Amino acid sequence: MAEETEEKKKANKGKRKKKNKPTSQKWKKYKIDGDKIIREASCPRCGLGIFLSKSKGRLYCGKCHYTEFLTETKK
Repeated sequence: MAEETEEKKKANKGKRKKKNKPTSQKWKKYKIDGDKIIREASCPRCGLGIFLSKSKGRLYCGKCHYTEFLTETKK
């Protein structure tokens, strides 16, 4: 009986299915204005190429955890 369970465990093992990762879509962070390329907000700590994500009222860097709060002016 112990041999049967060991055989079943060995039969279930194998290669795992490959999970597809989502693409980075960095092309969305650039805008072309005539002959100039305009970058969106980048992280001041990490440098150019590391972009800040936009959340509710703040900009956030996922690499170094830098947070920049956006101030809303109320009239």
